[in-house]
Amino acid sequence: MKNYIFAILILCCTHKSFSQKRTLVVDTLIKTTHTTTIKGQKINYTAHTGTQPAWDEDGETIASLFFTYYQRTNGNAPAERPLIFSFNGGPGSASVWMHMAYTGPRILNIDDEGYPVQPYGFRSNPYSILDVADIVFINPVNTGYSRIVKEMEEEEQQEVFFGINQDIAYLAEWLNTFVSRMNRWESPKYLIGESYGGTRVMGLSHELQSNQWMFLNGVIMVSPADYKVIQRGGPLSSALNLPYYTAAAWYHQKLPQELQEKDLLEILPEAEAFAIDKLIPALAKGGFIDANQKKQIAQKMAFYSGLSTKEILQQNLDVTNHYFWKGLLREEGKTIGRLDSRYTGIDKKDVGIHPDYNSELDSWLHSFTPAINHYIKKELKFVTDIKYNMFGPVHPWDDSEDDTRDDLRKAMASNPYLKVLNQSGYYDGATTYFNAKYTQWQIDPSGKMKDRFYFKGYRSGHMMYLRKEDLIQSNEDIRTFIRQSAANGKAASYD
Repeated sequence: MKNYIFAILILCCTHKSFSQKRTLVVDTLIKTTHTTTIKGQKINYTAHTGTQPAWDEDGETIASLFFTYYQRTNGNAPAERPLIFSFNGGPGSASVWMHMAYTGPRILNIDDEGYPVQPYGFRSNPYSILDVADIVFINPVNTGYSRIVKEMEEEEQQEVFFGINQDIAYLAEWLNTFVSRMNRWESPKYLIGESYGGTRVMGLSHELQSNQWMFLNGVIMVSPADYKVIQRGGPLSSALNLPYYTAAAWYHQKLPQELQEKDLLEILPEAEAFAIDKLIPALAKGGFIDANQKKQIAQKMAFYSGLSTKEILQQNLDVTNHYFWKGLLREEGKTIGRLDSRYTGIDKKDVGIHPDYNSELDSWLHSFTPAINHYIKKELKFVTDIKYNMFGPVHPWDDSEDDTRDDLRKAMASNPYLKVLNQSGYYDGATTYFNAKYTQWQIDPSGKMKDRFYFKGYRSGHMMYLRKEDLIQSNEDIRTFIRQSAANGKAASYD
């Protein structure tokens, strides 16, 4: 009888141990201390890793956001050190890409062109901007370890979190809490956002100023996505892609010899001028364009794209990015990458109008996923059974009422300190560099603030920092931008 009772107790205890819910601690912080070398200088820093709640209007916790905050400890006082809030995009992407490959103190084990190297892992980043600024890497809801904690129907989740304006509103509130908790109100503040993160930080710049009374010195957009162009299509959207085709075709030696003999930066202005001055008007005429003009435009597009005049005419001059990725190297039996067209892939069939997969993204996931999971647990000492979502469930995403371009304009107009840096890779086929330039042109139609915008291009793709040469230069460009946007004792006024 005793053995029977003992067996029942064991069974109950075992059942209880396996029925525990996998949940995230809503509000926690772990601190670790580290030393690294950046640009030959010893840098001591503290890493704050944890979760911080997001609340609704009634003060009820609705979500918990996972973050990592790096603070240098052997530099200037916090009030004098810039604080940079870093976001990736998606929407639905974790804050892993720039964290583990760009501005943070640790970077991936990859080769100089960005390809994965085994064993997977990380190493010190001697080019990190931690020498000049403290950095916060933030994971929006359902990305990384961030999760919704309040019971909600899917429709309510979308209304609260999953849309451009929803995203901006709750993140701005979260940032206010973070700055107060970390006592950083005196510090100069910056936002950096990659891809959809570019849309996010344009909107946050105004939301922070208007509803959180937090004013910025700078906004940095890395390979920014602009929904006003990308999703609306039409002659403008189509034509803005052409200079990217020129860059990718030049890289793969598919342009006419007279262009291949020139440097990339010599030929891109030619392609840009053709796209704006000739291609947009031609596409705008649609089926009513003169036949001879249509042929001439197709021939010039072929000249700048590496595609044939025939296949361009077959598409009525409106060549999609998908077709370009599939078609440029079709004769070699290869496709090119969407986010970085230096990468190549192999499809099941050479025929078709779009690649089977994104060759570059699969390559990147090779190295990023093991590294971030290992790094957070081993070095940052944050341990949880929650899965780290490289890409989280955030769809359907509400991208209506996108006024983020004008939000950034309003923020700049009301804040003379605020300046903008745009960083783009020439071989990015998802959010093309020329689209980014166009967005920059459209933010302030008056042109009164154009001297406060800076554009930097790099010979790589969406995540240009994966290429060592561009990692060095792009971090240096951020350092320069921080100097350019520093107040230096000057009052925030229009003289």
